[in-house]
Amino acid sequence: MRNFTTETEPTPVVKPWLDDLLPELIEFRRDLHAHPELSFKEFRTTDKLVERLEAAGLEPRRLEGSGLTVDVGAGPIATALRGDIDALPIIEETGLPFASKNHGVTHACGHDVHTTSMLGIALVLHAMHQESPLGGTVRIIFQPAEETMPGGALSCIEQGVLQGVPRILALHCDPRINVGKIGTRIGAITSASDTIKIELTGRGGHTSRPHLTEDLVFALAQIAVNVPAVLSRRVDVRSGVSVVWGQIAAGSAPNAIPANGYMAGTMRCLDRDAWHSAGELLDDVVQQVAAPYGVDVHLEHTRGVPPVVNSEHETALIEAAARAELGEHAVVLTPQSMGGEDFAWFLADLPGAMMRLGTHTPGGEEYDLHRGDFIVDERALGFAIQVLAAAALRTIRDL
Repeated sequence: MRNFTTETEPTPVVKPWLDDLLPELIEFRRDLHAHPELSFKEFRTTDKLVERLEAAGLEPRRLEGSGLTVDVGAGPIATALRGDIDALPIIEETGLPFASKNHGVTHACGHDVHTTSMLGIALVLHAMHQESPLGGTVRIIFQPAEETMPGGALSCIEQGVLQGVPRILALHCDPRINVGKIGTRIGAITSASDTIKIELTGRGGHTSRPHLTEDLVFALAQIAVNVPAVLSRRVDVRSGVSVVWGQIAAGSAPNAIPANGYMAGTMRCLDRDAWHSAGELLDDVVQQVAAPYGVDVHLEHTRGVPPVVNSEHETALIEAAARAELGEHAVVLTPQSMGGEDFAWFLADLPGAMMRLGTHTPGGEEYDLHRGDFIVDERALGFAIQVLAAAALRTIRDL
């Protein structure tokens, strides 16, 4: 296997093919930004992608409902690249001239950049292939519904998008990293993410006589505090299991113990095996913590996504491509995120890696994902195309 980590001289291959195309791609991205669409409803986005790919002479394949794939090149598949295409139910507050025209929906996670990056990669690689055959195929997946759980990746896999694919690469915007740089990490880069909902019922009564009731509020408090504590002692601490509650509701008067209550939160974990074992323990732990208080417990545990675990070789491949295209100092170590990402489903049976794309303007205002004021430095679009197109070319060379 070739050692990509030794190739660090900046020798851009993709940029000369991209320069003339970039203004069109920026306009394409702005159009997507102005017309965001929610998960599994990305119909206009899909149509726009199909129209542009077919105009270039490519043959995209539509997925059920929304989303598509396109193969570029000829011969065996060297790699797949994935870009997610959906937006979020958030009101845009950027004030940009191309701000969302769909009130209450916005690309507050950068998926418009991801989508356009994959379009640019397809067009650049196709142009290269027309001039001189690539010697392999790159499959590009425009995936719907990343922002839902358990994610649109599962639907794509069911429709055969990974057939014949030996590896898969992806990117995600990161406003903590300066534009012109990418972030990488071997191993878990995102967390597993599950949803936990618990309903308690019992006899209500007066707060002066809790012994004649099932003290439901006290039971909720014990579950809130002790379930995370018990799990932290039953699962390997290195896995980063974290249970955090976002909702607790019960009662309507200070002197009355209610007959029902509700709590909900998330369970996150950085290790796939620990994610499975923690999930299997959860019901028993909740029941055991609640048992002394006599309440009835109904637990709804919804599996979300496993962690994204970057493989060593594919991470090194992206790093080498970034250094070749952007320079020796283009790669930074990115911290692990406790957020969930359904790209993990693609990595269940394939090696692969996700890179973080720097979108922060040095010295400029700081933004965060999933906020209505999220703005990216548009220069990031060209850098994303350079890095992942160059990485794809390296996978072809490695066939």
